Amino acid sequence: MSIPSSHNAAPAFDTRHFRDALSQFATGVTVITTRLQDDSFLGLTASSFNSVSLSPPLVLWSLAQSASSLPIFTGNTHYVINILAADQAELALQFARPSKNRFEGVEFTLSPTGLPILKGVAAWFECHNRSRYPEGDHVIFVGEVECCDVSPREPLVFHGGRFLSE
Repeated sequence: MSIPSSHNAAPAFDTRHFRDALSQFATGVTVITTRLQDDSFLGLTASSFNSVSLSPPLVLWSLAQSASSLPIFTGNTHYVINILAADQAELALQFARPSKNRFEGVEFTLSPTGLPILKGVAAWFECHNRSRYPEGDHVIFVGEVECCDVSPREPLVFHGGRFLSE
């Protein structure tokens, strides 16, 4: 069996068409949190999250190369992936918008390494920042899960450019 050669032909579609096609895949919504060197917190909304492996327990998420927070997540040893619950669409928006303090008014507890676990989430994973892979206009982060928890809450779903909630 021969493997077809790889070539970089220009796609037969534009970026908008590609985004529209991708929007047909429903995803969960997460807020990734970590700590800054001054002991304040950083969090951002991400819908690019997947499981990778059960043994060892690995998950992945991605962040745009252009994100101002990229050096922080690249340099930190740990982060928490908070899977938002169906009634937390406003929280997703709060962590997606530019702000000096996205944590303003947000209730949270601290993980074993002192990172924010948002109150009321459907699940959370505290991860060691195991590896990073630049691909296209994003960096893929692979995290080794050190601890996690789950609640009986339904997750927030994003599909077709909007949140689907209870």
